[in-house]
Amino acid sequence: MFDVAVFGSLFLTLFVIMDPPGITPIFLGLTSGRPAKVQKKMAFQAVCVAFGVIAVFGILGHQILDYLHVSVPALMIAGGLLLLLIALDLLTGKSDEPTQTKDVNVALVPLGMPLLAGPGAIVSVILAVQDADSLGTQISVWSAIVAMHVVLWLVMRYSLLIIRVIKDGGVVLVTRLAGMMLSAIAVQQIINGVTQVINGG
Repeated sequence: MFDVAVFGSLFLTLFVIMDPPGITPIFLGLTSGRPAKVQKKMAFQAVCVAFGVIAVFGILGHQILDYLHVSVPALMIAGGLLLLLIALDLLTGKSDEPTQTKDVNVALVPLGMPLLAGPGAIVSVILAVQDADSLGTQISVWSAIVAMHVVLWLVMRYSLLIIRVIKDGGVVLVTRLAGMMLSAIAVQQIINGVTQVINGG
């Protein structure tokens, strides 16, 4: 049975990490000077790359962890620390915006990875898939992943219109709020990981 709570939780987590409002000005900066048709194509390519990376880690994440002899609590703590770093960047506004390069397809690097499919999103998906113990929960998890990528595609595709509506100040405000929420999620994930280590020991 479809689990709305699992869907909502993962979707919100990915929304905060992938930060569609915050990616908008970066996307526009990277694709500036290109025709609108090319911008739309690059938005689709970036989302496809991000989804491919996320899907591989979602499906094979457990096997990768086993091969590297990494426990889930260790991944939770490491993931929490990574999320905390991302959150601090969002809160302070110190995250470096990548510069446009003519030789590289920016839809693939850095947009698709690591901006969209970064370590925070990968860790969150691995843990969500790991915790999904029924078919309904699995469907909920993958529905949230697909829904998030659809939102990212729509946001980037219509980014020119979005920027006109919310202005730069709106993007900054949403980014700061996202940073605050993400820092809370990160701290909770670290606490959960430490608790599992203590209980396991």
